Amino acid sequence: MNLKNKSEKLNIAFFGTPQFAVTILDELKKAGIMPRLIVTAPDAPQGRGLVLTAPPVKIWAQENGVKILQSNSLKNTAEIAPILNQAWDLFIVAAYGKIIPANILEIPKHKTLNVHPSLLPKWRGPSPIESAILNDERETGVTIIRLDAEMDHGPIVAQEKISNATWPITSPILENILAHAGGKLLAKIIPDWTTGKIAEKPQDHSRATYCQKITKADGLINLSENPYQNYLKICAYTGWPGSYFFVEHASKKIRVSIKNASYKDGVLEILRVIPEGKKEILYSDFLRGLKK
Repeated sequence: MNLKNKSEKLNIAFFGTPQFAVTILDELKKAGIMPRLIVTAPDAPQGRGLVLTAPPVKIWAQENGVKILQSNSLKNTAEIAPILNQAWDLFIVAAYGKIIPANILEIPKHKTLNVHPSLLPKWRGPSPIESAILNDERETGVTIIRLDAEMDHGPIVAQEKISNATWPITSPILENILAHAGGKLLAKIIPDWTTGKIAEKPQDHSRATYCQKITKADGLINLSENPYQNYLKICAYTGWPGSYFFVEHASKKIRVSIKNASYKDGVLEILRVIPEGKKEILYSDFLRGLKK
C-alpha cells in the first residue's frame, strides 16, 4: 500500500487550541492526513465584552467536518469517552494548553507525537518562541517528540533547524514560520513513524533549558535600559502581553502601550503608541502632548 494512502486511513486524534495548531492542521490536510477527532479547550470569554469565543482549532474542525471534543479535564472519564472507547493509531499534540495524563498518551498504537517550536532540549516550556527572540537566537527550529509524562521531555522523532534571514522578527511572524515548518515536517514523517522506519532518539537532558509562562508584567519596558534588548522585548511580546512603559504627567502615572517600533544603528525608535484611555497615535504626537 502506498504510504500516503496508508496515512490517509490512520485513525488520528489531534489535540490543540490556538492558531499555531490550526496552521499545523492545514499542513496535514494539504498532505492528505486528516484527524478523525479534534480535542480542544472549552469556549472562553474574550475581549472587553467577555464574549464567549470558540478556540481557533474548534472553528477549523467545524469548517472541515471533524468531530470535536471539548473538555475541562482529560481526567474526567465521562467527558472523554470518545477517546477511551475507540482504537486509535496516533495522537498528535500541538499547543493544546492542558496536561494530558500519561495513560492517555499511551492509548494509540503508535503513541503520541508533539510538535514543539524550539530545538529541544532547548526551551522546554510554554514560551519557546518568545524566549528565542528575547535571547537573540537567529537560528531556531521545530522538534517532533514522542510525548512522555514529563514536560517536553520525550525522545526526539524529527527536528529541523530554521535560520531567519530577517532578524529580529515579531513573535507572530516567527510562530507562523515555525508552525508551517512543524506541520510540513510532521506530515513528512508520519508515514515512516507509523511503519516503524524512524528510530526515536533520547534528548540530552543535561543540555535542557527552560522557559516560563508569560505574564502581563513581563511586557514592562524601562526606556533607559539597553535599546536593543528593549527592541527584542517589543518583538517578543507583540500581540500578547504587549510592551508598555509608564510616564508621569500632570501628577498622574500614565501607561503607554507600544504598538510599533524600529531599531537601527543602536537606536530604538518608538513609532506608534496607545496612551492609557486613548486611541493609537504617533509617538511624536504623544510626546508633543506631554509638553502642553
